[in-house]
Amino acid sequence: MAKFKFIKISNKKKIRYLYNSSSGDIYVVFLHGFKSDLEGDKPKALYKFCKTNRIGFLAMEYSGHGKSYGRFEDGTISSWTDDAKKVIKKKLQGKKLILVGSSMGGWLALNLLKYMNKKIFALVGIAPAPEFLDRLMWKKFSKKIKKQLINEKFYIFSHGGFEYNISYNLIKDGRKNKIFNKKYNNKIFLTILHGKKDDVVPISISKKIMKAFKNAKKKLIIVKNGDHSLSKKKNLKRLTKEIEKIYSIFRTSTSIN
Repeated sequence: MAKFKFIKISNKKKIRYLYNSSSGDIYVVFLHGFKSDLEGDKPKALYKFCKTNRIGFLAMEYSGHGKSYGRFEDGTISSWTDDAKKVIKKKLQGKKLILVGSSMGGWLALNLLKYMNKKIFALVGIAPAPEFLDRLMWKKFSKKIKKQLINEKFYIFSHGGFEYNISYNLIKDGRKNKIFNKKYNNKIFLTILHGKKDDVVPISISKKIMKAFKNAKKKLIIVKNGDHSLSKKKNLKRLTKEIEKIYSIFRTSTSIN
């Protein structure tokens, strides 16, 4: 595994990132999930795959995640999208992108389409979770929890053995980043992998994303025994196989042109 580095994106913010340089014209960019980092199996597998196949790779930890500077509680979907946008702009000028978004990272990837539409060749979602703050959290919170969030601004949410300090500001910001009220005309390759046994994000979310893209070359893969993370070896192999297919299409299209 390569050494992590830090990149300064503002006077008060340094973002930890993982990078594999390439002379090629396209990079795989991995966007991790909510309260996750780059120490997991997915970024490691993607980094190894890209290095072996001489493909450029970039992944970063948003502020308040992993070893990046800042407090998690101060972050929002807007600010984390901005973190990703700034790191990509600093590191990948003039490059085409295959965005790989896991869970919340899928939401950030969808957000990036409006900022760098012409750079994005493909979007690969791993159980993407756009609008999860409202759809999967707020709507399921009791009146008591909602009142606490509004009055005290924070609530410690426990799920799957983990605790998340959720801010009301995060919930409100999520509503400014809706994607299901839009139609996407992007002519990109869109591949989504979603575990059939995912107990965090329903497959209906991935199906809704598919419907929102009218002109994309789309593929929804339901992984038979897959959970939310899809981090088992066979699932990671399936993920890299799909990225390899997209990369081959890109190489063919550029050689023809």
